[in-house]
Amino acid sequence: MEELLTTVKEKANKWLSNSFDADTRKEVQDMLDNDENLLIESFYKDLEFGTGGLRGIMGAGTNRMNIYTVGMATQGLSNYLKSNFSKLPQIKVAIAHDCRNNSRLFAETTAKIFSANGFKVYLFESLRPTPELSFAIRYFGCQSGVVITASHNPKEYNGFKAYWNDGSQLISPHDNNVVDEAAKVKIDDIRFDGNEANIISIGKEIDEIYLDNIKALSLNPEIIEKNKDLKIVYTPIHGTGVNLVPDVLRKFGFSNIYHIHEQDVVDGNFPTVISPNPEEPAALDMALKEAAKLDADIVMATDPDADRVGIAVKNNKSEFVLLNGNQTATILIYYLLNQWNEKGKIIGKEYIVKTIVTTELLNVMADKYKVKRYEVLTGFKYIAEILRNNEGKMKFIGGGEESYGYLAGEFVRDKDAVMSCALIAEAAAWAKENGKTLYQLLIDIYLEFGFYKESLISITKKGKSGAEDIKKMMENFRMNPPESILGSDVLLVHDYLQQQSFDQLSHLRHNINLPKSNVLQFITQDGTKVSIRPSGTEPKIKFYFGVRDELTDKDDFEKLNKQLAGKIEAIIKELKLR
Repeated sequence: MEELLTTVKEKANKWLSNSFDADTRKEVQDMLDNDENLLIESFYKDLEFGTGGLRGIMGAGTNRMNIYTVGMATQGLSNYLKSNFSKLPQIKVAIAHDCRNNSRLFAETTAKIFSANGFKVYLFESLRPTPELSFAIRYFGCQSGVVITASHNPKEYNGFKAYWNDGSQLISPHDNNVVDEAAKVKIDDIRFDGNEANIISIGKEIDEIYLDNIKALSLNPEIIEKNKDLKIVYTPIHGTGVNLVPDVLRKFGFSNIYHIHEQDVVDGNFPTVISPNPEEPAALDMALKEAAKLDADIVMATDPDADRVGIAVKNNKSEFVLLNGNQTATILIYYLLNQWNEKGKIIGKEYIVKTIVTTELLNVMADKYKVKRYEVLTGFKYIAEILRNNEGKMKFIGGGEESYGYLAGEFVRDKDAVMSCALIAEAAAWAKENGKTLYQLLIDIYLEFGFYKESLISITKKGKSGAEDIKKMMENFRMNPPESILGSDVLLVHDYLQQQSFDQLSHLRHNINLPKSNVLQFITQDGTKVSIRPSGTEPKIKFYFGVRDELTDKDDFEKLNKQLAGKIEAIIKELKLR
């Protein structure tokens, strides 16, 4: 501990130089004088790129989000872009930001540094969704881009997501190379001065082009016209979807859109929710109450940077129930596959993509429609990589991940809640035209393909000690995998860090052709799947559970649903997770 504290103090003392502003120096001095624990948390490591880029709690320190850590990342990215695109007469970048505290400051800081490095910078005039940043990179032919956001994290967080020239988040080797470049940057190397002549403000004109591209994905405009009065309750949870989601719904033809006015207020403190995460049921409380009053058809909630969407629909008792990310993905992908097939658009060159922790049901549906399917690591950048590799050769129908992120079309290369809201609403109109709710459509899918039920638990372990606990948990499961789960033998152990699958019956090992990632999966004889991975963006370790059974009668849905939920709870207890 003393050795760590000595190292931390040495790092902190460097932040007392005149290279740092007065407020930062004061904050660091206060930690040195009064709070060793906070000092350690702020300086014991440097922020690193995870699955979502640079992300952390705001404040002074190397392990915090501030203009200096943002500056080092931006200067490091600038240096890397110069080396990669040295033959271009002009390097171009795009920048967007969300609603969070300091987001505009960090975005403008990033723009100044890029401009001082001689780049042409397209800076959105005000907050915009993350997927629109991806679109803008491709539209302007940029070599890179940055969005300042911490997605659905708590209000204390902010982040810096870096993108490559195809509009996707950085993947290997670029992510590691940018980290290396940023590590070389000293505070005095950062070009904070800026060049206003190189910064171009963009806004509504790009919104319209982006929304027009989404509108072109509509498969059944005539059905929407007949069901345009579908009652939709929408909340942006104080974030960037506030204008564009209602705009795209109207552009699709929907006219009955109800707002939660308290949550239309853009506010980085997220005053009406504990967490601005649509995966958390409490984040939708206000919208659900309004929907019950209105007898609405569907509830939609997007996270602060509008790349994730949570959905609620009415069950057979006309009560609103929340869909999890796997269920929403199931409905969306089924709708796309079914309608692409019905309209003769499937000719043998189409595909979908999902992550390794997302429901197996998507693969089963793709097989039925004779559509190729890909599985990738967690992180939408890996889905975007498949799009890049298949560009011009195959057609992407859609894809997604269990964490409430989905995509269709090829003009955006990140999860897109603006697009997803429009297409899910269209699926609801299509279901209504066929005399069904989305809930009833989901049951019909289970009848046809099997009942796949998934659940997730996250165990939070904050700070340095928490990171060590998570590491020990992963090591224990890696060294001592379960031989059986609820009496069903574990047949396969997938270790994505070792890039190997181990067959427990034959004792043979098979290579996994995906990048290294600290993920474990256990597959049992009865089809149960348990996945374990530390989060790349939060101080959490996540456990994913997937079980299945045959649903032979829709009247048995509730009974089987409870049985499968009970099975997941029994697995959690057997693994001693609570």
